[in-house]
Amino acid sequence: MKREVLKTYAVITLGCALYALAFDWFYAPNDLTCGGFTGVAQIIHFFAPSLPVGVLILALNVPLYLLGLRRFGLGFLAKSLYATALSSVLVDAIAALHTFSPLDPLLACLYGGVLLGASGGVMMREEATTGGTELASWLVKPHVPQLSLGSVLLGLDLAVIFCYAAAFGNLNNALYGGVALFVTTKVIDLLVYGGNTGKLTFIVSERQEELAERLLELGMGVTRLDGTGAFTKSARPVLLCAVRRREIVLVRRTVKETDPDAFFIMCDASEVLGEGFGEYKPNGVQ
Repeated sequence: MKREVLKTYAVITLGCALYALAFDWFYAPNDLTCGGFTGVAQIIHFFAPSLPVGVLILALNVPLYLLGLRRFGLGFLAKSLYATALSSVLVDAIAALHTFSPLDPLLACLYGGVLLGASGGVMMREEATTGGTELASWLVKPHVPQLSLGSVLLGLDLAVIFCYAAAFGNLNNALYGGVALFVTTKVIDLLVYGGNTGKLTFIVSERQEELAERLLELGMGVTRLDGTGAFTKSARPVLLCAVRRREIVLVRRTVKETDPDAFFIMCDASEVLGEGFGEYKPNGVQ
């Protein structure tokens, strides 16, 4: 148990270091915003330079943590307070030790987005966050289950970026910030949901018994749903199958070989939980 706790905090520490490095190396020198409370802190710091960005981030997060305490519990709060405090300290410490030179804006937003996404993703996997819109997205996510965590985060942070553009009067930098934010949310989704994403297939076939047997032989779970053709009024069973990404080609080939005339639908599933996929965590991001 103690080893697991140490491992969790080691990963969170790594995430904090990546967060601070991304901000000081790619965002601050190029006047880019990463949205969230960091973006709000940047705006306040612009008008009141005597207030450090790290201290502002910490202060702005206090109300959200009070809300998060009731939703996620004391363990989540302890990890997230540690993450927020450490990342805030590291942002100011790195800035004091070294001043990074501006980079090409496109490179800055791409690499900064990847680094910031890696930071957020590894921390969210440990059920921790640096607060701000990351924590807000966790609070909003249960009310919009059809959206991924990254999509919720993208919407919240875009609002901050628009405010940033208005405050600094620099549309170009705000647009670059939007690109960085898009990259960040995609990396977060990849790290948080990467092992649980897949495809959902719906198959209508005259040879559904044979097709179901072949899919079961491949080690896939198959569910038969009752369906009725709207035009023919006849019963048309539908096979439902969750497919891992590496199995997509195999399933498509199996359906084609078994019944070339099968009606076959495959769509994205942002998250698949259950046997063979992810595990449900009542207080986690899932």
